[in-house]
Amino acid sequence: MYYIDTHTHLDGTEFDADRDEVVSRAREAGVGRMFVPAIDLSSSVAARNLAASYPGFVYPMAGLHPEEVKADYATVLAGIKALLPDCYIAVGEVGLDYYWSREYEREQLAAFEEQVCWSIEHGLPLMIHCRKAQNEMVAMLRRYEKELPGGVFHCFTGNAHEAAELLRFERFALGIGGVLTFKKSNLPDVLPSVPLGRVVLETDSPYMAPVPMRGKRNESAYTLYVLRKMAECYGVSGEDIARATTANAERIFRFIDK
Repeated sequence: MYYIDTHTHLDGTEFDADRDEVVSRAREAGVGRMFVPAIDLSSSVAARNLAASYPGFVYPMAGLHPEEVKADYATVLAGIKALLPDCYIAVGEVGLDYYWSREYEREQLAAFEEQVCWSIEHGLPLMIHCRKAQNEMVAMLRRYEKELPGGVFHCFTGNAHEAAELLRFERFALGIGGVLTFKKSNLPDVLPSVPLGRVVLETDSPYMAPVPMRGKRNESAYTLYVLRKMAECYGVSGEDIARATTANAERIFRFIDK
């Protein structure tokens, strides 16, 4: 089987000691490509450098994560924007996060809107992070709905109503990761209501490791556990999930072979 991990923070310090081995294990497990989102200027550069180190296998994104938005966000955004004509396949990881605090609520909204505009300007899909802010996120995206090239709602963990609301954005998919395998997850009940043509696989590694690796450092090789659980939920084979999610990712991330 061949499938894609659409969201792995391979640039993280958690992988400094064995990054080559992590990539090798991913290949051996059937991962055909790894997409690396950024969270700030330095990680946008790091993602690009990783893509150069693993050509044709690792693909970079550039963006400012909402939790990294501070008073100096405009300066940081200017630095990231200057990178965009380079080899990036998406604008991400961007969005809104009010889980811990609304201290920078205004700044988060402004940063998100600017990066949505980058997506439209450059024809790059969005990798969207949203936590405790779905209403605000949806309101923002609706203003640009006709122009948006598409993207992924990363780490979807919501209910069927929330899934339906997000799937109204026709060129977007839901990113499904390790939470699908958790004992108390509602996703096994929600997924059958989501068309198989609207989901992609992800790990969010080194975070959110799936069962049976929960509690350990996550890595792209563990995408296989998410794939197997997804096959169970849809009542299809693992090969069917691999084919469908790969096709979905390739449709959304049209620049993966730049």
